[in-house]
This record gives sequence, structure tokens and C-alpha cells, in this order.
Amino acid sequence: MGFLFVYFSLIFYNKIDVYKEIKMLIAVIIFILLVFYFFLIYNKFVRLRNMAEEAWSGIEVQLKRRCNLVPNLVDTVRAYAKHEKSLFENITESRKRAMNSYQIHERSIEEKILSTSMLKIFAVVENYPDLKANKNFLKLQEELVDIEDQIQYARRYFNGTVRNNNIFVQSFPSLIVASIFKFKEMEFFDLESIKEEIVPKVNID
Repeated sequence: MGFLFVYFSLIFYNKIDVYKEIKMLIAVIIFILLVFYFFLIYNKFVRLRNMAEEAWSGIEVQLKRRCNLVPNLVDTVRAYAKHEKSLFENITESRKRAMNSYQIHERSIEEKILSTSMLKIFAVVENYPDLKANKNFLKLQEELVDIEDQIQYARRYFNGTVRNNNIFVQSFPSLIVASIFKFKEMEFFDLESIKEEIVPKVNID
């Protein structure tokens, strides 16, 4: 308070160039506002990145559930279709590659391959009425349908956070902060649901 009193007293008695000081004061205020604004943008980038990472973790949880279900599904179907050896080997290998994929784009590709292998398993099941009525198989089928739903919920949330991040990276003036602090656009996760192909078919005849 004492400093401000002296400062304005000097201005009043023309001991300080008023216009020069006003310009300097305006420049300082603008600088402070810019620093504060950049700080807000930086924090938003961090928040968006953390949200995307959290959303990706949600996807990984559901993909892991799906991979963990595969061995039980293979064992159940194998009991009825032992001659489908190559099919069981292919889905086991697809599962292994999917679980060992850590980049989003790579994981998307491997999970699509796993989905295709799983659909082939369910196509085989159609030839075995007793298997289709097996309680263990029906339980696995029901669980897989739930997992497919959860994967799609998690995928939509993740892609939403990625979209928000990418828009912010591309927009002005936040793109300046993104360039300085190396915030980059993120990849979307693409994986179609196989739910419709695996749900039990109801015969209304």
C-alpha cells in the first residue's frame, strides 16, 4: 500500500512520465494475462491427455476380458468339434497377437482379426445343436455379448476424448501451446462389434 501511495503521488506531482508508465503497466498486464491464458491451455491439454489415457485403460480392461474368455470358448467348442484343429490354432494365435499389441493402431488391427476368428467359431457352432444348447456355451455366449457392449461403450468414450484433444491441438491459439509442449493428435480406436453375429438366433416358426 505504501509503494502504491508513493507511486501515485509521484505521478500526481509529475515526477514520473504518466503516459510512459501507463503503457508499461498495460504491457505488464497483457503479459500476465497471456501467461495465465497459456497456463490454462496447458492445463487443459494435460486434462484431455489424462482423460484419453483413462478411457484407453477402460478399453483395455474389456479387451482383456474378451481375450480371457477365448480359451474357455475354444475348449467348449473343441469338445464337440475336435476336427476343427486349424480353426482353434488360428484363434489361439490371434488372441496371443492381440494381447501382445500395445499401440492403438496395431491393437485395432489384431482385435479385428480376433473378431473374425471368433465369428468362425460361432459359425461352426451352428452345425452342432447340442453345443448350441450347452449351458456352459450359453453362459460364455451371454458373457461375450456383454463384453462386446462394454467394448463399444468404452470405445465411444475414448474416441470422444480423442476428438476433443485433436480439435484443441488443431485450433488457434491452443496449437501454439501444443507445438511448444509437444502435445500431439491422438489415434482413434476402430473396432466393430460382433454382437449381432453371436447373439442366439430365435426361431419363430
